[in-house]
Amino acid sequence: MRRSLITYALPVLIGVLLAIVLLNTFPQLLQGPSTPQTPTRQSQPAVVQPQTRPAPELQQAAPLSRQQGPVSYSAAVEKAAPAVVNVYSSRVVAREEHPLMSDPFFRQFFGDDLPTQQRLLSSLGSGVIVSEDGYVLTNHHVIDGADEIQVALRDGRETLAEVIGTDPESDLAVLRIGLDNLPVIEISDTNDVAVGDIAMAIGNPFGVGQTVTMGIISATGRSHLGLSAYEDFIQTDAAINPGNSGGALVNAEGALVGINTAIFSRTGGSQGVGFAIPMRLASTILDDLVTQGRVIRGWLGVEAQEMTQDLAASFGLVAPRGVVISGVVPEGPAAAAGLRPGDVLLEVDGRPILDARAAMSDIAAIQPGATLPLTLVRSGETFTVDLEVGERPLPPGRRPER
Repeated sequence: MRRSLITYALPVLIGVLLAIVLLNTFPQLLQGPSTPQTPTRQSQPAVVQPQTRPAPELQQAAPLSRQQGPVSYSAAVEKAAPAVVNVYSSRVVAREEHPLMSDPFFRQFFGDDLPTQQRLLSSLGSGVIVSEDGYVLTNHHVIDGADEIQVALRDGRETLAEVIGTDPESDLAVLRIGLDNLPVIEISDTNDVAVGDIAMAIGNPFGVGQTVTMGIISATGRSHLGLSAYEDFIQTDAAINPGNSGGALVNAEGALVGINTAIFSRTGGSQGVGFAIPMRLASTILDDLVTQGRVIRGWLGVEAQEMTQDLAASFGLVAPRGVVISGVVPEGPAAAAGLRPGDVLLEVDGRPILDARAAMSDIAAIQPGATLPLTLVRSGETFTVDLEVGERPLPPGRRPER
């Protein structure tokens, strides 16, 4: 009996051992039969399924120290602030002795011999020292009509300032002070100014003393604001208040990018919409005022009106293009070239006119005496004339400082 069990068990044991060896050698024998693939046409490429990848491990930056920038801009402020000055202007005006003297009924009894007294009007602003020679950039409206201008530095020094030149059409003015060892601000390449850049306004708001506010560059190239004849403003939300006019708008490195000029406000205080004249424009005006005593601008001698859809249809234009010449200055460059009111100016030197104010700024940058080709439409006909650019005359009632 025992021998018969061994006889039957031995083949079974050998079979089990052989099965274990086969499964270890060929594990795919445990998988079921594979599903046959459906053949595809060669003209239809197979769809490749995207591979799933683990999310990248983001590295967290170490906390910044004060020397690395965003935590503090004290180094930039210390670099720029000494060159920002307070500007105090004053003028003496005559005032009638009694309010009733402004009434025509009472004036008829006194004629022109009215009793008067003098009073002193003072205004407050800021300025920026831009040269070791003592040249200070500020706004025209800060020193307009002043009989005396006093400049106070952050180091405590004070002195009277001389007016080198003013430009009401850009609202800029250049002063000069006669002090030694002056701090001078660094001028930035304003072509690098971009929306989102850090901006700091330094000035003397409300006369409280030198103050720094911070924001960003909100926009560039702002115009059509009605603030000045030539507008190309940097907009910022750094707080600008009365007294900041003429002060510095600097970048995160403490370099000057603009001269703070105006705000839009319903309350008279900052509401996050301030404007600065970019140094690209201010530097050119500074050079002209120092070397010429006035700003030299190109001039066509025309008055222009924006083109509208209705006007374009009346002139036979398919779409609003160019500007309408509404007036021609007698004996001006345009009159000499034969331009007339009602002509449509389409192109200046081959460049299409898209905006009247922008075109005026482009023409102002052209040197007087240069020949400028103009493309116009008159009575439905397109023609071209060559015009010799003139020099823009000074505003009425104004004379050059030197």
